[in-house]
Amino acid sequence: MDEFELNKYFCSMFQDFKPVLKILLRFIIIYVVLVLGYQFYLNGFKNQGLDPVSEWVAKQVAYCQNSLGYTTALVDGKPAAETSWFYVKGKYVSRMVEGCNAISVMILFVAFVFAFYKGMRTFLFAGAGIVLLHGMNVARIVGLNIVLSDHPEYSKVGHDYFFPAIIYGSIVLLWLIWVQFFALKRTENEIN
Repeated sequence: MDEFELNKYFCSMFQDFKPVLKILLRFIIIYVVLVLGYQFYLNGFKNQGLDPVSEWVAKQVAYCQNSLGYTTALVDGKPAAETSWFYVKGKYVSRMVEGCNAISVMILFVAFVFAFYKGMRTFLFAGAGIVLLHGMNVARIVGLNIVLSDHPEYSKVGHDYFFPAIIYGSIVLLWLIWVQFFALKRTENEIN
């Protein structure tokens, strides 16, 4: 193969991979920008207790648990600890930390969806997905606290495997829906 044919081969190969590279680059850029923005947000609340989003999630969890008959109170930890405890049915069962608010997995979800950008429907799907993931996350923490309260022998399996599978499984399901029914589906304008 001479130099001309080699260049032609690599140009052809690059053209084949160009759509994949654009998606990958878009994902990386969006993910990095969102993670840096979130870290900037968190730095603003360093040593002040839980950040406002985590507090908001914890209050929703406590409300749901109280509605289900699991008397729950939130007990703030020391500000440097950046945590609140769930006091359920007369005992401390778990604590809320920043990682429990699911923002980092929502960032991953949004970066993936926007990597396959499809106009306004991208914003709509990402917004609906974030709302669904938030609801799943609150349900996940409620379920975990109920298990920790009533069946502490299952705490390790619940915390480490079962309940994380709920949130990550939800993300994968949403990604599959996005790719199958929105990102790869051609509209009439694209066909003509």
